Amino acid sequence: MPVRPSPEGRHRLCPPPAVRTRHLIRTVTAASTPVVTVIVVAGTLLAALLVIPAAALARVATSPLSGIGAPIGLPDPADTPLATVITDRTGEPIARLYDQFRVPTDPDDIADTMKAAVVAIEDRRFFSHGGVDWRGVARAVASNLATSGAAFDGQGASTITMQYVKNHRLYALADDPAERDAAVADTLDRKLLDVTVALALEDRLTKDEILARYLDTVYFGNGAYGVAAAARTYFATTPAELTLPQAALLAAVVKAPSDFDPVDEPAAALARRDLVLSAMVEVGSITPHQADAARTTGLGVVEPLAQVERGCVAADPGTGFFCRYVVDHLERRGLDAEELRTGGYTIRTTLDPRAQQAAVRAAEQQVPPGTTDGIANAVAVVAPGRDAHRVLALAANLDLGPDAARGQTAYALPTTAVPYGAGSIYKIFTAAAALEAGLGIRSEVPAPERYTSEVFTDGGEPYTVTGDGGAADDITLQRALALSPNTTFVALLDELGSVDPVVDMAYRLGMRESLGLAADGGRTVGEAVRAQEQASFTLGPVPAIPLELANVAATLVSGGVWCPPTPIVEATDRTGAPVPLPRTPCEQAVPEALADTLAVGLSDDTTLGTAADAADAAGWDRPMIGKTGTTQNNRSAGFVGATPQLAAAVLTWSNADPPRPVCAGDPPHLCTSGTLFGGTVPAETWFATMSPLHDDLPVAPLPEPDPALLHGRIADAG
Repeated sequence: MPVRPSPEGRHRLCPPPAVRTRHLIRTVTAASTPVVTVIVVAGTLLAALLVIPAAALARVATSPLSGIGAPIGLPDPADTPLATVITDRTGEPIARLYDQFRVPTDPDDIADTMKAAVVAIEDRRFFSHGGVDWRGVARAVASNLATSGAAFDGQGASTITMQYVKNHRLYALADDPAERDAAVADTLDRKLLDVTVALALEDRLTKDEILARYLDTVYFGNGAYGVAAAARTYFATTPAELTLPQAALLAAVVKAPSDFDPVDEPAAALARRDLVLSAMVEVGSITPHQADAARTTGLGVVEPLAQVERGCVAADPGTGFFCRYVVDHLERRGLDAEELRTGGYTIRTTLDPRAQQAAVRAAEQQVPPGTTDGIANAVAVVAPGRDAHRVLALAANLDLGPDAARGQTAYALPTTAVPYGAGSIYKIFTAAAALEAGLGIRSEVPAPERYTSEVFTDGGEPYTVTGDGGAADDITLQRALALSPNTTFVALLDELGSVDPVVDMAYRLGMRESLGLAADGGRTVGEAVRAQEQASFTLGPVPAIPLELANVAATLVSGGVWCPPTPIVEATDRTGAPVPLPRTPCEQAVPEALADTLAVGLSDDTTLGTAADAADAAGWDRPMIGKTGTTQNNRSAGFVGATPQLAAAVLTWSNADPPRPVCAGDPPHLCTSGTLFGGTVPAETWFATMSPLHDDLPVAPLPEPDPALLHGRIADAG
């Protein structure tokens, strides 16, 4: 049966002596000259002398210690740091961000045993005094004046209300060591502030509200701030479910969390807990029999403590990169990291647990962590749509963290630019620009083994390329996207006459952040490519972000509608109110007919193109778009693809220092002459991720191409 705090004195919250004394303090506060005031408190006080300089009282309202408003100011629970929780789309927490791990608690959700325990040991007259225990004040003053002549020098007399005022100042308002020292300084100014604000609090809040605020604020040791965090940390339970011995232990810890730490100082903690039980018997909140039964139990703390690790590095396995992306995303929209650590927000994300698990498993299977040093394998999965592109998974073969030796990286791999690029995946943008200029997806284009540009130069000489996939005869643009001859796409650049349309198309379809990265000469990547007319742009040597590549595929299967990738479903503040977040609107990046036709043009890669072997090995038999890419010296390779339901991209690259070529073996490894191609590790990772995610989805056809874009409006290139 629940035990309630003793009701004794509940209806005498502000006894007449306290009321008279409060009036006297406020009168003296208005004084303007130093005086010595003698306060004689009658009734419950035998006698006491309180030496209070009026000038000191006058300083209370303006003291820098208060920091809580005017004229007196009350502690605002909104100032109390609360942990922010980041959840997946089902509401399951994946990470918590905090400076102080604290969770808000409704007064009705705190066990009566907990309230009774802390009242019995900390302030047994809590329900009868008006915020200041004048009997305790008299005792402390008499003791202090007899020994040191100073009032309030540590002899006690602090009520729970006053302790709440002090702890709020310490844990909610103090920002640096100096302010924290001042918040608990054993000075007259500080004590007067506690008294003044405590009296004001009792006028405006109920006792239960004050007690709940105190229990939400106070530190219980081992990183647990507030009773909810303490119940979780020490007993893996909630405040509502605390048993009598558990509540007594938490009440015991409050006085000195280090001295009574149940882990490091179990004997001291046990003795203090039993003292709390005795105090509860003395005030009548429990019976001697209940106390004896509680004493027979051990401390009962869980081993190890159920501490909540903070930050994205400590996120649930595999979700650290997604957490980091969420934090970065929110910061760009006005919720900075400090606000997230203290604001008590709930951030429900778009993370799909099933997609995340599949992506992590695939990334690690293809490039095993710990056995494949110096190689990163990153996956991003996005849900296409015309109203939003929701990020479902961000994964890699490494974890988020600072220790490379332990298979960790400080870089958010799926959302950080791969320095060596995505290779021939960028041919998508050249093909799209050519379609927009009037070429058809089934128009014939040249595919020689060697091609020398008539427009672009390299070091003053005509730009010349060679490459696999060359043929004696012309091939269709659709076939060229599957076989990926470099010569074809440089020839298309010649037809376009400039690299500008291709850079524009890359931006429109989704490579916006990648093109905005800093390049040499104070320019962005996009500006540098344009200024130097870099024909090599079509071969994808510039830095590329895996998530943006996935979003390009999502744009193409969304009828050409680009939406910014978003990881957020909703954000609410500590009160549960929605937090408005600025959002970049979706836009029709390219005409729907162009997107649909290009999607069909990208449908051959997994049947007769460079990813055919990987698709066959995975047993893939669905319509999809796809494009592989490999960079020079095989330092990076990628695969981007999508069905109408899901889009994803994989980049695999050497993250060794210095970088080296990558060989596709079992496992992949760094080597001197690389064999990594987009159709190997990246495509294999893509299919390993996407195959299980499509198991319960219906087969969806690709859109029909626009007849006007099949053969184009201009003559075949050649």
